[in-house]
Amino acid sequence: MTEMSPRVLSQKIRKLRVKSPITASYGRELIALGVWHDEGVWYTSQKEHWLGWLSEYDGPGAYDRKNWKGRSAEFTYNHIGCPPMLLWLAEAAGVSKTKLLAAKRSALSARRNRATHCAMIRRTIPWSAIEERLLGIDAN
Repeated sequence: MTEMSPRVLSQKIRKLRVKSPITASYGRELIALGVWHDEGVWYTSQKEHWLGWLSEYDGPGAYDRKNWKGRSAEFTYNHIGCPPMLLWLAEAAGVSKTKLLAAKRSALSARRNRATHCAMIRRTIPWSAIEERLLGIDAN
């Protein structure tokens, strides 16, 4: 099996729904805890956030990142620093509610920083679980 590229990931994300009740409740809890905020962000949904992130992936983009040309979608997933972004992708891709809630609980039990929350979500829902769901979505 060939590694999924960020470009193909973007095409698949375009097919996903925006609505994500588990991610929305998680976001509200993060705001209440002071771990994350959505004030002044340029996007209106985590789907739009993903698509914006991926649209400028081969250059520094709005995030002043290194040029990551040639990296895989797995690399991308493992380097996202926004916990709701990660949970949204899992939820929108169709990961089970049981897994989503376990990831949410695990992250909320962690220290109060975004990196730890991201790590806990990825520990519960690794890229392989996301990729498995996304492979069933036609990218065209």
